[in-house]
Amino acid sequence: MNRYCLTIVFCFFSFLSILAQESNLSELKIADIMNGNDFIGHRPSNVFWATDQSAIYFDWNPDMAFSDSLYSYRFITKDIEKVDFLEAENLPATQKVDHPTQNKSVYTKNGDIFLLDNATGKSMAITKTKERESNPHFTDNGKKVAFVNGSNLFSWDMEIGVLEQLTDFVEKLKEDPKRSTKDEWLYEDQLELFGVLRERKEKRELGERISKKLDALEPLPIATGNKQVINQTVSPNGRYVTYVLMDTPKNKNTMVPHFVTESGYTEEQTTRTKVGDELPTYEMFVYDTKRRTNYPVVLDSLEGLNDVPEFMKDYPDKTYENKNPIGRIGNPTWHPDGEKAILDLQASNYKDRWLVLLDAATGIITQLDRQHDDAWIAGPGITGWFNGGDLGWMPDGKSIWYKSEKTGYAHLYTMDMDGGNKRALTSGEFEIYDPFISKDKKRWYFTANKDHPGNRQFYTIPLKGGKLQKLTQWEGRNDVRLSPDEKQMAILYSYSNKPTELYVQKNPVYGKSGDPVKITESNTEAFNAYSWKDPEIITFPAADGANVHARLYTPDAKVKNNAAVIFVHGAGYLQNAHKWWSSYYREYMFHNLLVDNGYTVLDIDYRGSAGYGRDWRTGIYRHMGGKDLSDQVDGAKYLVDNYGVDTDKIGIYGGSYGGFITLMGMFNAPDTFSAGAAIRSVGDWAAYNHPYTAHILNTPVEDSLAYKRSSPIYFAKGLEGKLLILHGMVDDNVHFQDMVRLSQRLIELGKENWEMAVYPVERHGFVEPSSWTDEYKRIFKLFEETLTD
Repeated sequence: MNRYCLTIVFCFFSFLSILAQESNLSELKIADIMNGNDFIGHRPSNVFWATDQSAIYFDWNPDMAFSDSLYSYRFITKDIEKVDFLEAENLPATQKVDHPTQNKSVYTKNGDIFLLDNATGKSMAITKTKERESNPHFTDNGKKVAFVNGSNLFSWDMEIGVLEQLTDFVEKLKEDPKRSTKDEWLYEDQLELFGVLRERKEKRELGERISKKLDALEPLPIATGNKQVINQTVSPNGRYVTYVLMDTPKNKNTMVPHFVTESGYTEEQTTRTKVGDELPTYEMFVYDTKRRTNYPVVLDSLEGLNDVPEFMKDYPDKTYENKNPIGRIGNPTWHPDGEKAILDLQASNYKDRWLVLLDAATGIITQLDRQHDDAWIAGPGITGWFNGGDLGWMPDGKSIWYKSEKTGYAHLYTMDMDGGNKRALTSGEFEIYDPFISKDKKRWYFTANKDHPGNRQFYTIPLKGGKLQKLTQWEGRNDVRLSPDEKQMAILYSYSNKPTELYVQKNPVYGKSGDPVKITESNTEAFNAYSWKDPEIITFPAADGANVHARLYTPDAKVKNNAAVIFVHGAGYLQNAHKWWSSYYREYMFHNLLVDNGYTVLDIDYRGSAGYGRDWRTGIYRHMGGKDLSDQVDGAKYLVDNYGVDTDKIGIYGGSYGGFITLMGMFNAPDTFSAGAAIRSVGDWAAYNHPYTAHILNTPVEDSLAYKRSSPIYFAKGLEGKLLILHGMVDDNVHFQDMVRLSQRLIELGKENWEMAVYPVERHGFVEPSSWTDEYKRIFKLFEETLTD
């Protein structure tokens, strides 16, 4: 093709792009809404109270500065002020550990440890070092503060100010040199011949005995080899130290090249490994500082530890072998007496969670509860990446509280410390989030979606369970931070078409509360100038009889074009068909623009989404692109049957997991979707990371069937409609390599109805407005060209 022809082609595509924008009937412009919060107004976040309750602090950016700053709302003046740097530095951190009496707290800030007097609000620094300290907690019955520096634990006596090193972790212990048989004979012969050598030996040994007595006053040296020390804690009575040794294997990492760099040279970034790589091993130990003994916590008695997973029935000729069954050992949750603790353990194949009682004096464990799922253990407050799920000791010191999906939904339970008398404090087809016990030990507080999966309210119940009392009143999302005396609530509230703002309300537990008082006004004039649509929350029937929740946007009859776009949210385990301001706010605004242009838009909480309990969460187990895709197909059919949408005018788009579903839809449901835009998509799950993928699909070596039926690259032959692929070239989450491999597959298959737009400076989450704008102009152009007459 000559230069003249190339120029014509370039001008033609530029012309199409201009036409796509000129055809926009909405007063919204893609270039404006893709500025995100600069167009909407930056939202308040990270709320916390002043210790004396005179103010609320929060991050905010009403001036459209380069980044958020700390602001305060003063109750006396009713004014909002930006907090200056020095004042912000002197404020306590939001994450604090309370003293048993609750009159003091400790926290970490900028790598140092601070002690806070909760009565006066004054803090004092315990450490001021270049090294970073972490994990502060009270010990010795509240008389000392323990913390981690490097690998070792230290304690600081609050009364006399003495700093003491509690542990001495070393790579290897010093050993006396060993003599050969010949050298040993020569050594003994020398001592027999020379008296002066015998006298010096006796003096040296006397000194060594004295040194050993002095060494007995120091921490016991503990050899760690090449293993990393993690989760170091001291018991509340100060006697026991628990720690975990983690041995991390050397797996091969993926390299991500950066082409647009300040140096002008291509630079490489080392990123994650891939699913199925060798996992770290974990071993737990107890160090008794009084007896100066160190001993392991043996975990081989756990029920089901070596069970063969259910999925192995599909591989009768394979032998299942798991030499490393423990996948995580969380920080111990100590009983106030310091003699016992609860351990939260997870299997390396993610199918079991054990709660056990540790007897610190012996290192012996007693299993209290086993939670098993043939798919994978998860749910709100059930597990965490590092320290496990929500749990703790009840105020009576005789029972334990924890979370479980035993009924299919994440609820609050208690049990005795021997594992007996298990009792649910909450129940129903809804989920509990972030529970905690009130300071007066009389009640629980938590968030729940009791009234509707997409409506989160703040509740309280009596300590021993009972009827839920709703403390917030507006439909949507209510994220509450209680004041130190728990009599007031700072609420970050939002609704579907109303972005998050900060409110204050009295806690109804203590009498009449009145309506919430609005503190912030964050919206821009440009955002307020448009009448934002309140999407209808609907349910539609799936082919297997399930009721699927979705957001529905419908156009006015005068502009309706009988075309539809289905949006697929990312992350898999995420919720978007809800009644609060979406984290997908750019997509929400784009949907308003699409509706103004005559499109019907459906935003589905497909199988695998959060907020709907265990069965919904695990509906994608061993087959991503199964029910999560059929939910999109059933949603499309629902639009055709009920909203006058033409069967040949349906498009689909989404990012990350949503991009993956878009690919699967274009490849496996070509009769349903005429066009698709796949953003930062997974094309092959065998190339993704271990923690996410192995939960759902096991590993490629163990469960190759799951990967073959879940990865779009194996189904690319089915492409019939028009596919647009969009991906950041420096994506260190879903690697650009994934889409390069898919493009090669499409080329070899002879597919011509696809194109790819690449973004050289963007990672997984785009940050440049120009990239967002280019991306969504292309998506709008795709739908305009393929779905409209």
